Amino acid sequence: MKQEQPGLARLAACPVCTSPAFRPYKKGTFRPDRLTQDQIKITDSQYGATWDLSICRDCGHIFANPAPAAEHLLSLYRLTEDPVYEEEAAGRSRNFLRILSFLEKLCPEKGPLFDVGAATGILLHLAEDRGWQPDGVEPSSWAVRVAEKKYRLYLREGYFETAQLEEGHYSAVTMIDFIEHTPHPCEAVKKASQILRPSGILALVTPDIHSLAARMAGRKWWHFRPGHLSFFSRSSLAALLGRAGFSIFHEKHYTWTFSAHYLVSRKPFLRSLSRNQSLASFLKRIPLKLALGDSFEIYARKVEAG
Repeated sequence: MKQEQPGLARLAACPVCTSPAFRPYKKGTFRPDRLTQDQIKITDSQYGATWDLSICRDCGHIFANPAPAAEHLLSLYRLTEDPVYEEEAAGRSRNFLRILSFLEKLCPEKGPLFDVGAATGILLHLAEDRGWQPDGVEPSSWAVRVAEKKYRLYLREGYFETAQLEEGHYSAVTMIDFIEHTPHPCEAVKKASQILRPSGILALVTPDIHSLAARMAGRKWWHFRPGHLSFFSRSSLAALLGRAGFSIFHEKHYTWTFSAHYLVSRKPFLRSLSRNQSLASFLKRIPLKLALGDSFEIYARKVEAG
């Protein structure tokens, strides 16, 4: 890697398949040297703001190039606060319950579950209520404090790739909207494989840049955001997981549930409506299910060597 400037590095190979054959894909639309913690929070709404993106000629992976160094990202995520995320706990719970219900068909005895990028612990709180043994990691100091105060969950604070975790311990690992945020996706899924039990399950959700919704939205697609460093295709996801010792056995499109208030607040020309307290209270009680078909929901099993 050639160092560009403090906190940024230009990549010499695809971060998924290590191929040196890649080309420019999309010109960036913001100043990466001015990246702040507010731009990478979960509820950031700078839709259309992207890094300079490259595409791998071999596996089709699309990635930020130059990319932020992991240490620089961690320093920003530690400072990130996102109260709007927790305000949407009801809708996010519906999203996570569907994943947990499917996992329980695969792991009826449940056991230890590790959530990567656990945010305020909503998924792990639900999992604990259903009989799982919850564990997880989150870089935001604010989110870790919320998880402890609101859900009595004690999350590990820091980066998943460097967390000290017991190998072969967990029944399942969840990466819900995580893998697109890390500059080292291979390291992350290899770590997931290491900590899973034999035949353990990885549940992964990440944007599908080749979806119809992405093509229709164009440059304003809501997954084009400063916090997203990677965009996967089916082939690059298969390459990523295969190199880490996983076999994909189930795939579908992720369905989102948000309140009407959250969706209204995403659009600048509608935000004045969301500031009206009585109207905002009413809109927060209306759940909207969005089957946009623009995120992969992948379940992969750890394959035994030999």
